[in-house]
Amino acid sequence: MRFAMVVLALVGLAVTVPAQEQQGKKKKKAKTESTQVDLVPHEAARLFTAEEPIQFKLTANFGRLRRDKSQDSPWRAATITIADSTGADVEVPLKVKTRGIWRLNNCDFPPIRLDFQKSSVKHSIFAKLDKPKLVTHCKDSDEGEQWLLQEMQLYRVDNLLTRYSHRVRLAHVIYADSASGKMVAKRYAFIEEEPTELAHRVGGMIMQGQGAGPADLEPMQAAIFFLFQYFIGNTDWSVAGQHNVELITSDTGLYVPIAYDFDFSGAVNTRYAVTDSRLPIRRVRDRLYRGYCLAPTVYGPTFDLFRAKKDSIYALYHDAIGGRLEGQKVKETLEYFDEFYKTINDAREAKKEIIERCLPGVS
Repeated sequence: MRFAMVVLALVGLAVTVPAQEQQGKKKKKAKTESTQVDLVPHEAARLFTAEEPIQFKLTANFGRLRRDKSQDSPWRAATITIADSTGADVEVPLKVKTRGIWRLNNCDFPPIRLDFQKSSVKHSIFAKLDKPKLVTHCKDSDEGEQWLLQEMQLYRVDNLLTRYSHRVRLAHVIYADSASGKMVAKRYAFIEEEPTELAHRVGGMIMQGQGAGPADLEPMQAAIFFLFQYFIGNTDWSVAGQHNVELITSDTGLYVPIAYDFDFSGAVNTRYAVTDSRLPIRRVRDRLYRGYCLAPTVYGPTFDLFRAKKDSIYALYHDAIGGRLEGQKVKETLEYFDEFYKTINDAREAKKEIIERCLPGVS
């Protein structure tokens, strides 16, 4: 029997396995490891129903958090101080812990996950939140803060393209050290919708298996995912390896890939971002289409979707949140997006740079 080979080195892994074997294992695990939710779409948590930035103070032992660099770091006591509807400060107890892999060991400031007690936030803006990420600045500088704002913009772009995307809310945070009583930093951050809550909102289930092949994916949503990654110049992801990708079931029974973590994308263009040495590009600003090959009929409608959303996408860079980008950031980003639209508006270039570059997961 001839097994088709999926070369995972091209999608972020350094091994090659039979595609049929890989998908079979994934489906078996997904059945036992999925997070069950009510398969009826629900409203988003209150925090994600508005866009104006929130402000709060997060107090924790940041000396300890900076030393918590393992994947099983403990939860540590913290408080958030935020104004209520009357303007009075309210103190919310919670726990925090470090998270991540690359950022945890390479950033000036630790990436953080919050753990809210439901009883403490039931009637607050944090209601319905469990353990969301607080996406913090990596480099403790004004430039580092701008990179964070640029990354958040890409989540907002994804929200315009598909409901299968993480909601985010901008926050201006004062970080205070509980041991010294001193302010550690005052920077923008954003709270990211949890995968389980995203699944709850769209009426699906988060799958915790071994990734997915092209036959496992809902075609139109997969095409949107792949083209979005190309649009923002991101190659730091893998559907097969579930690297910077979550999988959610759809009403068709197939999986929808969910994008997250965009600080290595060309659209953000951080100084620390690099490309995988196994890829045929050397700069993150160089686009490379890395999506699976899909039916020819899905490309046209996907290109049409991006064309239809162009004005709305560009408008995000001129609204109250986009206006926080400084210097030439907006101009440079929109010029980068212009290059994408030039490609998809030229049938020959779109075929050469996108359609013919797809990865054949099964041959």
